[in-house]
Amino acid sequence: MSMQFFPKLSQNFIELLDDDEYYDITIEVGEDPNVKIFRAHTGILCYRSPYLRRYLASNKKNNDNVLAHIKFPNISPDTFQIILKYIYGGILSLNENDTSDIFKILVAADVLHLNEMFSI
Repeated sequence: MSMQFFPKLSQNFIELLDDDEYYDITIEVGEDPNVKIFRAHTGILCYRSPYLRRYLASNKKNNDNVLAHIKFPNISPDTFQIILKYIYGGILSLNENDTSDIFKILVAADVLHLNEMFSI
């Protein structure tokens, strides 16, 4: 017999995203004065985003314990927060009344090659 516990798994990955201890990459998004730095995990990013997998493979961190750092100045912090929640937990929270936000999310998803978002 097999049982699936996807809601709990999704919740645990969202908790991992919010954890400030075990991250190994920082991602800077937005432009001044609206810049935010997110903490994330390369293993999850690489398996969820083909773009990030290629980017991180070609820009591996040195063995001197320096964290990998990525910049996405053309993605707003609010949009990237939604994208990260989707990457980690499979949860996509959209405001259906604001089509400009939906468009920004889809543009960011396209940049990161999150193709499954386009089948939703």
